[in-house]
Amino acid sequence: MRTILNIIWVIFAGWALFLAYVVAGILLCIPIVTIPWAIASFRLANYAFWPFGREVIEKSTSGFGSLLGNIIWVVLAGWWLALTHIVSGVALCITIIGIPMAIADFKMVPISLMPLGKEIVPARNR
Repeated sequence: MRTILNIIWVIFAGWALFLAYVVAGILLCIPIVTIPWAIASFRLANYAFWPFGREVIEKSTSGFGSLLGNIIWVVLAGWWLALTHIVSGVALCITIIGIPMAIADFKMVPISLMPLGKEIVPARNR
């Protein structure tokens, strides 16, 4: 089921969100100081492309540095990436098949705003 959801996701939203994160990463590579945020953007691009079957958890080692980094991230790229997820999620809500994709899209808004101090891991079977 996850594979089917991921394929539908890639067709309707995943490729565009992947490109948004890649563009953000490339732009963040231009000033050398922001390369750590570019790496986070590329990591999120991978997750945005194929999200089902994976989940985001807090790193136990994250602290005040992650908070400061996330504040800088929101200013540099996070706000427009979160807006992209919101617009995409609303568009996906138009059809019944798109509603599960929209829910996944809305779940990505917090990580698009605060990616540092988080880790993407395979989902636990429940």
